[in-house]
Amino acid sequence: MIEPARLTEVLDGPYRELRRELREHLTASDTVGLDIEAHRAQVFDQLGELAASRHSRLGFAKAYGGEGDIGGSVVAFQMLGYGDLSLSVKAGVQWGLFGGAVQMLGTERHHAKYLPDIMSLALPGCFAMTETGHGSDVQHLRTTARYDKGEFVLNTPDDDARKDYIGNAARDGRMAVVFAQLIVGDRSYGVHAFLVPIRDATGFPMPGVRIADCGAKAGLNGVDNGRLWFDDVRVPKENLLNRYGDVTDDGQYTSPIESDSRRFFTMLGTLVRGRISVAGAAGSASQRALTIAIRRAETRRQFRKPDSDTEVPLLDYLAHQRKLLIPLAKTYALHFAQDELTGMLADVQSASTPDPIAQRKLESRAAGLKAVTTWHATSTIQTAREACGGAGYLADSGLPALKADTDVFTTFEGDNTVLLQLVAKGLLTDYRDNFADLSPIATARLVAEQLMGSVLERIAARQVISQFDDDVRSRAWHRSLFEGREQHVLEGLARRLRAAAASDSDPFDVFNDVQDHVLLAGRVHIDRLIFDAFVAAVEGCTDAEVKGLLEQVCDLYALSAIEADRAWFLEHGRISAARSKKVTAEVNALCKALRGQAGTLVDAFAIP
Repeated sequence: MIEPARLTEVLDGPYRELRRELREHLTASDTVGLDIEAHRAQVFDQLGELAASRHSRLGFAKAYGGEGDIGGSVVAFQMLGYGDLSLSVKAGVQWGLFGGAVQMLGTERHHAKYLPDIMSLALPGCFAMTETGHGSDVQHLRTTARYDKGEFVLNTPDDDARKDYIGNAARDGRMAVVFAQLIVGDRSYGVHAFLVPIRDATGFPMPGVRIADCGAKAGLNGVDNGRLWFDDVRVPKENLLNRYGDVTDDGQYTSPIESDSRRFFTMLGTLVRGRISVAGAAGSASQRALTIAIRRAETRRQFRKPDSDTEVPLLDYLAHQRKLLIPLAKTYALHFAQDELTGMLADVQSASTPDPIAQRKLESRAAGLKAVTTWHATSTIQTAREACGGAGYLADSGLPALKADTDVFTTFEGDNTVLLQLVAKGLLTDYRDNFADLSPIATARLVAEQLMGSVLERIAARQVISQFDDDVRSRAWHRSLFEGREQHVLEGLARRLRAAAASDSDPFDVFNDVQDHVLLAGRVHIDRLIFDAFVAAVEGCTDAEVKGLLEQVCDLYALSAIEADRAWFLEHGRISAARSKKVTAEVNALCKALRGQAGTLVDAFAIP
């Protein structure tokens, strides 16, 4: 039997020392029976304890008292997912969203003035982007910030434009980063971010600021979500976070980015850390749920074998193995994909010279992984609850709180359906760029080469299937299916859009008619990236025994993903009916083989 600590070393990856340190400081929080105010007070006290540690400083520049470790800040947020998720979200609002916006959208004057107090929690803050009438459609927010004689005047035109679901707003926040349409004279220059005091030092709302409590939620009640309205609220010109746009003393708008649209998406792109952090916390929640359910399944017994007085442990039943070990394999896959994404974030945001291509890839991967990981958490926690029977419905099992607290993860930091569309849009942009600046002859040649490549790819895929006819665990075969599906779906989507664009169809109808295809393209692309990340982690493992175990878990992930989408693979001639049946048989065999290692696999998460 492999010691879990050996597997933990692999899971902890390049941040193993930080993870080890954070585990030592994480303590359990008893929230059962707390009313909302008591829960909020407890979480704010715990936030103060975090502020006194290095947790709050990790992601900020050393020049202002931080540690300059962007990846470490994401890992720290991910580790908080092992405890009360209200605390992890509250920390995310303070240091990820509020502090992150000041850091990424502001300039030196903002950094020097505000970052030390943000890190120490002397200045609790909010991130006021979402409006009641506009959630995902940030570009068309309706709060206004009109320039007037050296100040900006913020207004909420109506209730539809109130800032809604704003963490830290209802109780603790004293300042907000408010996203509003910047207006100079008669022209709007699009959405910009402004620092707006919302409470004075005694806790009362500032003049012109109205604050309301969102009230009880399904979960995360330790987070004080509130609503904000602004009525002729004046802030100094210097309160504009001006990295990407500014207003001169004589009232002229200036920006290093001429296009309003490109400037907007560049600003949003710098805030990608929030999505990556949410994906990490969702992964931690999935690990917690599976740890609870698998430990329960190893000890809880039900029914006797014939001619036996001993009842059978739940985890000995194949149905229970499939219920828990398949999501466990995907949780492992997502963990390694998350680590890879965290490394990309650190590389991109630490680079001395911005790389727009790397930034675009980061944003796309962050959007897709956040969607897939949070959907997985929702499904896995529900499965774990069911696997624990009535005991899993008791509050002190921890599962009901996990269910309630993570449910909103599929919505905030971007609605998952919208995020998958962003992934597909990025893929289509890359696809289109292959045709950019080509002459008609060159374009025709490229299309011919792609068609020939597609034919050769299918021939190669059949050869791979034939070559590994008796080995459905072949990594080459898995890769051919993941890559072939992604390429086929994207090419089919591009063809449909090109054909529609050549007609007189309404652009909205064109996109709406292929929305199912768009979402599929985003999903299968992320599936392939997750598979690649898992394979890379296995190949990089130097402990032979641990590598052998991870090989089996990776096989289970790949084959269960193929099994789940075997209708597509069968419809498109990628697998035969006999091979489809063999995949299911192999998933069953892997579940049985891993049954004895299930405890090791969850203990390796080393959840405090």
